[in-house]
Amino acid sequence: MKLTKIAVAILLTTGLAACSNSSVNNTNEAASTVQSAYPGITLIESVAANAAEISIPYKKYQLENGLTVIVHEDHSDPLVHVDVTYHVGSAREELGKSGFAHFFEHMMFQGSENVADEEHFKIITEAGGTLNGTTNSDRTNYFETVPVNQLEKMLWLEADRMGFLLDAVTQEKFEVQRETVKNERGQRVDNRPYGRLNERVSQALYPDGHPYSWPVIGFMDDLNRVNVNDLKAFFLRWYGPNNATFTIGGDVSADEVLPLVSKYFAPIPRGPEVENAEKVAITLDADRYISMEDKVHLPLLSMNFPTTYARAADEAPLDILAEIIGGGNNSLLYKNLVKTQLAVQAGVSHPCRELACSLSIYALPNPASGKTLADIEKIVRDSFTEFEQRGVTQDDLDKVKAKIESGAIFGLQSVAGKVSQLAAFETFTGNPNFIQDDLARYNAVTKADVMRVFNQYVKGKAAVIMSVVPEGQRQLIAAEDNFTPISHDFGGPSTTSADDLVARKAVDTFDRSKQPTAGVNPAVEVPKLWQATTANGIAVLGTQSTETPTTSLLIKVPGGQYSEQAEKVGLATVTAALLSESTQNYTTEQMSGALEKLGSTIRISANSTHTNIFVSSLTKNLDATLALLKEKLFNPAFSEEDFNRNKQQSMQNIQHALKDAGYLASNAYSKLLYGDSIAALPNGGTLESIEAISLDDVKGFYKANFKPQGSEVIVVSDLDQQALQTKVTATLDNWQGKAPAPTTTFVEPNIAGNVIYLVDKPDAPQSEIRIGKRDMIEDITGEFFKSNLMNFALGGNFNSRINLNLREDKGYTYGARTNFWGDSTSGGFTASAAVRADSTAASIVEFTKELNNYAQNGISDEELHFMRQAINQKDALKYETPNAKLGFLAQILEHDLQPSFVKDRNKIVSTISKSEINALAAKHLNTKDMVYLVVGDAKSLKPELEKLGMKVLDYKL
Repeated sequence: MKLTKIAVAILLTTGLAACSNSSVNNTNEAASTVQSAYPGITLIESVAANAAEISIPYKKYQLENGLTVIVHEDHSDPLVHVDVTYHVGSAREELGKSGFAHFFEHMMFQGSENVADEEHFKIITEAGGTLNGTTNSDRTNYFETVPVNQLEKMLWLEADRMGFLLDAVTQEKFEVQRETVKNERGQRVDNRPYGRLNERVSQALYPDGHPYSWPVIGFMDDLNRVNVNDLKAFFLRWYGPNNATFTIGGDVSADEVLPLVSKYFAPIPRGPEVENAEKVAITLDADRYISMEDKVHLPLLSMNFPTTYARAADEAPLDILAEIIGGGNNSLLYKNLVKTQLAVQAGVSHPCRELACSLSIYALPNPASGKTLADIEKIVRDSFTEFEQRGVTQDDLDKVKAKIESGAIFGLQSVAGKVSQLAAFETFTGNPNFIQDDLARYNAVTKADVMRVFNQYVKGKAAVIMSVVPEGQRQLIAAEDNFTPISHDFGGPSTTSADDLVARKAVDTFDRSKQPTAGVNPAVEVPKLWQATTANGIAVLGTQSTETPTTSLLIKVPGGQYSEQAEKVGLATVTAALLSESTQNYTTEQMSGALEKLGSTIRISANSTHTNIFVSSLTKNLDATLALLKEKLFNPAFSEEDFNRNKQQSMQNIQHALKDAGYLASNAYSKLLYGDSIAALPNGGTLESIEAISLDDVKGFYKANFKPQGSEVIVVSDLDQQALQTKVTATLDNWQGKAPAPTTTFVEPNIAGNVIYLVDKPDAPQSEIRIGKRDMIEDITGEFFKSNLMNFALGGNFNSRINLNLREDKGYTYGARTNFWGDSTSGGFTASAAVRADSTAASIVEFTKELNNYAQNGISDEELHFMRQAINQKDALKYETPNAKLGFLAQILEHDLQPSFVKDRNKIVSTISKSEINALAAKHLNTKDMVYLVVGDAKSLKPELEKLGMKVLDYKL
């Protein structure tokens, strides 16, 4: 894991430890003091904050069983974030036994010796917390953010699955989760355009048997062949406390944490010793060409050059090289491919893992250009030659340094971000305080370093070149395949038995089966707000947040999709895209470069009702950023060249999206619910509507709708009201006028009942299901809000009836959900899931059964209690980050609320009766009023769906 992934974004999650010149205490005296207070725990080091530098203070300890413990104090919010990172990912697996690390990510949530099945999610959700787990090639982590009074419960949970998991792992659970993993692979890989690209490239890039030659999610043949004991053996090998880092951050102190860590974790026995894998340089003796036909619209060229490994000396200059060649609007590939309209997209990144990195290039040619992937490859290689002649400028280096600085500071905004950074640095370097070394290596990169790594890893070097082409269009590939991965026969089903396992057992002096009780809910303060209205009619709402020297700004301008005409839907989106292009005084490249040097971001987008402008800046650079914002908003060039390029990109993106089942489902569902209304059409437009839009249309939309009256500005900054209001007013004070109000109406179409509408996606391995209807518009404390409380038990959380049924019990899907949705114009109710194709009809039966049962019989007492606890204890997490505060303030402005609405909502949650919830369920969940939509392989699905006794109609977009 690395701090900076230049070509895509600043990676904030790897993190920021304290500075090298912070106060570090690792004396024997300090260690002995800790050991006497907490026997068996040794203080390794203590790093204090340094106000003059970017820093995260922490204390690092180690238990006798090898568990590393890091404690970070942050008393700004009454919450705590807990992270357990195991130094095991797919790279620890064996050839023929892939997917084990990712599989255990699933199994770790399925209950342990003292935590019942499916209770892990429930306990944390009921505590008002959030949780997840992730797996990559090199590590697996599990994390929770909860109100601080729930800390002991989190330690109990994490310790139970570290030391008491295997007796609860049964063959039945194994088989259910195997189906869930298959569904996840179907959703994220097999049913997604270009989904198998990375695994095919990895097979060609790395030697046979290399830990990175198989995908993290694994090959399904491997998981089908093994049994539950193979999984248990993998756990026993890699999931001991001596291969884990336990990091706790938030409104806590080491004195509060260490006794609990000692109690719950110290009895867990040490696991087998773990050595870091050897880092062997990857080289290719010749270019390897591979290809694949896929259900895609656009062909794709991928080129991957093996380079170094994460945190090696050459990683930083290679990151900068990637930025110069293909990292943004100032890159060579943008100039040579995208701006010339030869490609719809192109880019370069330098992803790094613990054992290896690669310089990764991609390009999707524009069909209108007539270029094959061989042509695109030549342009890429010509761009290498151009780079060699161009060289490296000081500007290139300065932009990277600005990105790193801003990324480092923005990474301090959440406790979760800081904890994950400390954990990652400890896992991969043994030093949570690695940040200064990481920053220094980028700051030390010279022009000569970048040229050196280009010559060493790219110029004249071999690569893996992969072509992905639409089915039946092999004539577009870059070159004929000259590489085939080795095929293996791993035999029949595994014979590993329980007798082959060597278990480890903890010896406790307390009853671990008793779940700890939480303390009193912490008091949560709603952010203090200030409000103003500018002379030109803009409502401004702000709050001061002094934790980081940053400013986040959101401008909401009335005028989105609902201000368009149906035949030119997508006009607001095209206009927003052109506002992100050249201005009267800056080219697109100059504007991008100016923002990059500041480490600032300006993003402009359009939704149904508004054009939204998001600004993120270090406060020290706010004046310069606002000057660029003013230029973007009020001096757009609206050039013919920018318009034509964006129009072509939009049309190609739409055609690409039409290969995606989720996109097809969303569009078909909207059309069924909204009929001939503009709300039935996609926000980004259709092929016909985008083709019909002219540059004059864009200028006209901007002139008519881009007005200040009715606009809103929401801002979170470390500046006080006076300073910030002065800056905002100076930026927007010359803006005048009022836009016409939208006249859109939403007549509900007549949809026949007892019908399944079927959209064909030939040979799709999964089906997208949508069941629902039009319903209420959004409110804050009325029937809409109460109906979402009602929905919580049905499909509004992981432990909801529908998700437990379809995912956990049946293994039909990776996730199923229900929700009420809406804004000030319209709303509705939807049940949805992407399910295994062969379970489509059965899934519809289960959805319908659950909806009808809930409508008829309502919520249980246990579910009502669970909902109340889960929702009312979330407050500690609601206002932590500037972006969270932006969302809270935007809600207040949109609905003209007082901050006290939070208390009003909490009272409703606490007092809403079972009978009121049941009445809402009966009123809103009548399946006879709902539309049923399926997107999938019609030839196989239609006969099965017809057996349900419903009429099946072919539906075309």
